[in-house]
Amino acid sequence: MTDTTPATPPIDGAALLDEVEAFHRRFNVFPQEAAYVAVVLWDAHAHLLDCFESTPRLAFLSPEPGSGKSRALEIVETLVPNPMAAVDASAAALFRAVSGVDGQRPTILFDEIDTIFGPKAGDNEQLRGFINAGHRRNRPMFRCVGDGANQTVQAFHSYTAVAVAGLGSLPDTIRDRSVLIRMRRRARNETVEPYRTRIHEKEGFALRDRLAAWAEEVSEQIMGAWPDMPEGITDRPADVWEPLLAIADAVGGQWPERAREACVTLVTAAQNTDKHSIGIRLLTDLRDHVLIGVDKLPTIAILDRLNALEDAPWADLDGKPLDNRRLARMLAEYMTADNTPVKSRNIRTAGGVFKGFHAEDLADAWARYCPPPPQRPATSATPLHPSSEPLNL
Repeated sequence: MTDTTPATPPIDGAALLDEVEAFHRRFNVFPQEAAYVAVVLWDAHAHLLDCFESTPRLAFLSPEPGSGKSRALEIVETLVPNPMAAVDASAAALFRAVSGVDGQRPTILFDEIDTIFGPKAGDNEQLRGFINAGHRRNRPMFRCVGDGANQTVQAFHSYTAVAVAGLGSLPDTIRDRSVLIRMRRRARNETVEPYRTRIHEKEGFALRDRLAAWAEEVSEQIMGAWPDMPEGITDRPADVWEPLLAIADAVGGQWPERAREACVTLVTAAQNTDKHSIGIRLLTDLRDHVLIGVDKLPTIAILDRLNALEDAPWADLDGKPLDNRRLARMLAEYMTADNTPVKSRNIRTAGGVFKGFHAEDLADAWARYCPPPPQRPATSATPLHPSSEPLNL
């Protein structure tokens, strides 16, 4: 007897992601269009972790409370598989949850992440290690298990999707593995629908179940995908965005184009805002604001210019302005083109001989670590290249 049961039509992935985006827009006001695209693709990727080599962290951050971070995380919670709120969870508990034998890998949601990694937090290196290690597949962490002399070494797998929300920033190692959404308070003309858990949670769960069904349909297709990266997106940012672009390519429609535009927008914003570390911030400020139009400058003049910069940390580093010892120590971490540490050299001026730094010694570090320099008009009074004129003090 012939089976006449009609085949279930495949799920339209693009239309489904459109619905997920509309659900977010009802309750979240994100700072830019790119954020909606990234968050929706991240929701979908949580259902397809076994297709990828890495999983990006999703981070909702803001400078002040009341910016919608927790609500954004709450909406994400309704859309991802096996959500696990981890506000006060220990590293040991998370290791065991992810390495559980029931096969139900959780999606971990950290709210108030600033209480874990903020300036007043204690030592949370195990949690930091868990979040970092879980970014890549097949990177277990090893711990001793047992009592006293009866201990054995056990591997704990930590590969799982993690979304966080909190004030301020994140440790560099976590931030570099994250899609960063810089939240801000809603303006008076920005409105959202009030979120009612008893009503709207069910709508999110229905979308979650459809995402899971769609993921089953496309998992083999996405497993072998190697999406093309936008120009300039390499290294860690490419690792972060590869799963999201693979999903966008799989659903088609406008999503591949929107995803790549969002990738460039958010990666560029992260590079310009965070500058990755205090060391790279120093290198970038030296290039863009201090050693402009000169090929060398005495240390005393460099410190004066750095400490005078607005919106820069140099006038207040742990309660003290940057001094010559700390400047020398920080720059010595980087190498010249000759593979020797950057060090101060004698600079002869009209006022005498002073210790200082040369632009040529920093050029290799600038090229390797700093984001592209800002475009300056060719008619600017500031020369585009360091001059070879001697400095007169």
